[in-house]
Amino acid sequence: MRSASKLSLILGILAMGLALGLLQAAPRDSPADQGLQVPPPPFTDGIFPCTQCHDGKVVKLNTTRRELVDMHGDIELHHGPESRWCLDCHDPLQRDRLHLVSGERIEFDHSYLLCGQCHGDKFRDWKVGVHGKRTGAWNGQKQYLLCVHCHNPHSPRFKALQPLPPPRHPEDLKTASKESR
Repeated sequence: MRSASKLSLILGILAMGLALGLLQAAPRDSPADQGLQVPPPPFTDGIFPCTQCHDGKVVKLNTTRRELVDMHGDIELHHGPESRWCLDCHDPLQRDRLHLVSGERIEFDHSYLLCGQCHGDKFRDWKVGVHGKRTGAWNGQKQYLLCVHCHNPHSPRFKALQPLPPPRHPEDLKTASKESR
């Protein structure tokens, strides 16, 4: 193997190790760890806690990707690659929780950690108040809205907006005002 190829391989391995380290470090650098308030997610009435239906009596856990026809048939998953599905985010054993790539289980009110694994730039911007909504004092306690307060986690892209006409020039407003007299 040529030395340039070896160097490329070593740099690639180091980059993957650094990326994995950053993913695992993300939960430690969260708004909750900084004492910030995050309101509970906006659940649809009657769907939480999940254990009211998923009560643990399932004899065989089926983690195979499939269409859900009995319940949750109204959920259309348009988030990420075609291979993504429910149990990539929802924990299969503890249904009232989500899980990170590392397998760490998290509560729904810490879902920003889950979103931040793939959307690191948005997570960074959210933490500093550039993306999303944050209320509170500039130098005191703040409350952050979760990603799911604005985005549907199953189809997060906003629908296209109809553009409004451009604003009228002030001179046009004066002319229109004189004509209406």
